Amino acid sequence: MSRRSAVKNARKATPQDSSGVNPRQPCPCGSGKRYKACHGSAGGVVDVPVARPFEGLAGECELIALREFVPSGTAVLPGAGADEITLATVLPMAAAGLVRADGVKFVGLQVQTRSNDISRDLARAVLWARDAEPGDVLAVVGPDTDAGENPERLQDLIDATAPLEPVVHADFTWWMPEGSEPTGEVALSLERANGAILPTERIGPAAYWVDAGEKAHLRWVRPEPEEQLLAALSRLHAAGELALGEGSRYAGSFRAHGLLVPVWDLDRELHAREWTDGATALGERLDAALASVESTPLTPAERRARDGLLGRQITIR
Repeated sequence: MSRRSAVKNARKATPQDSSGVNPRQPCPCGSGKRYKACHGSAGGVVDVPVARPFEGLAGECELIALREFVPSGTAVLPGAGADEITLATVLPMAAAGLVRADGVKFVGLQVQTRSNDISRDLARAVLWARDAEPGDVLAVVGPDTDAGENPERLQDLIDATAPLEPVVHADFTWWMPEGSEPTGEVALSLERANGAILPTERIGPAAYWVDAGEKAHLRWVRPEPEEQLLAALSRLHAAGELALGEGSRYAGSFRAHGLLVPVWDLDRELHAREWTDGATALGERLDAALASVESTPLTPAERRARDGLLGRQITIR
């Protein structure tokens, strides 16, 4: 065997390391580097992100929406204990948790992740909030947060079968107890946060209308497996039934925490409520398409439509 052939065969047979990751493949951490130049390097620590951190929770889709794109929203955690703990999209100074002066306890969702599992970090914040006192603030949360040697996940701390009921707010005045005025850094943070809000309304389960300026969008977190959902979307697209009505068009989709989020462009001259019926009707068509693709293969036209939809995807974390 020639030296060139031997090298070629050696490359084909590049072994996986003890973590099961091919050193030449992109690092699972999402850095964009090859694994061998990132967590697979000497002294590197394998900390592969949990791809679907909220799996098993009835509120999975709402949690993804609140963490990824709802600007100002809250939702009471079902069965979290210690009276009541409220999830919040953003807290003052991007805190991971805080207790207002009136005793209301919050855990932040849109915070920097310091471990490989968002669910576990949220559980750490919930455990902190249970014992926290008015005025306490948890600046950051991660493996060094005091939550015991084997911290639980959010799925272990709340009623996983209970739905999440988000409330979307027009601003961040809920940061403060009713009748109080913000001061200092909180006042500055509140002013900045209010100035950055994009008008958003929830028009259905995990379906959010947002006014992005030049146009409005519907972002809809779906619970179905990606392949099944794409097949159903393709079937509707091939039939010309993928829009919400006049003034709307399917724009594409992105992946977030293991689920697919389809996005539609909408005429921003229409109010969010004017899209509710269209979204409901689309949901019914989508449910029917999801049922049909389980038993009926895609036609050639539908497969071409799927190829087109695949070209409109991006991934966010």
